[in-house]
Amino acid sequence: MRFILSLLTWWRGQTVGFQLFTWRNGVKVGEDELGNVYYRTRDDKRRWVMYAGEPEASRVSPDWHGWLHHTWDEPPTDKPLEHKPWEKEHQENLTGTALAYAPAGSLRQAKPADRRDYEAWSPE
Repeated sequence: MRFILSLLTWWRGQTVGFQLFTWRNGVKVGEDELGNVYYRTRDDKRRWVMYAGEPEASRVSPDWHGWLHHTWDEPPTDKPLEHKPWEKEHQENLTGTALAYAPAGSLRQAKPADRRDYEAWSPE
């Protein structure tokens, strides 16, 4: 069943056509800590990633994102970027998950905020 789904759908992972293209034209460049594998063509005109799991663009770290978009020529495996001590660790997009940000007063908060600063409007 998984093979048939890979023939017909792209949102469940790479398709068979994409796997064939990678097999014929791809040169493996490296792999990140999430298991994503990065490729380029032999002439380095195209670069792409094969996701480990769900294909979600926010799962690409800033280091690899810069390489994918030709911001720098060397991949992070050859020339790692210098990280500042104040930089936070890369985190994928959490929108739509239980870990997404919920501001004070949001209905998603476990304990709603005290709203003493709110005064309901009433017409005269």
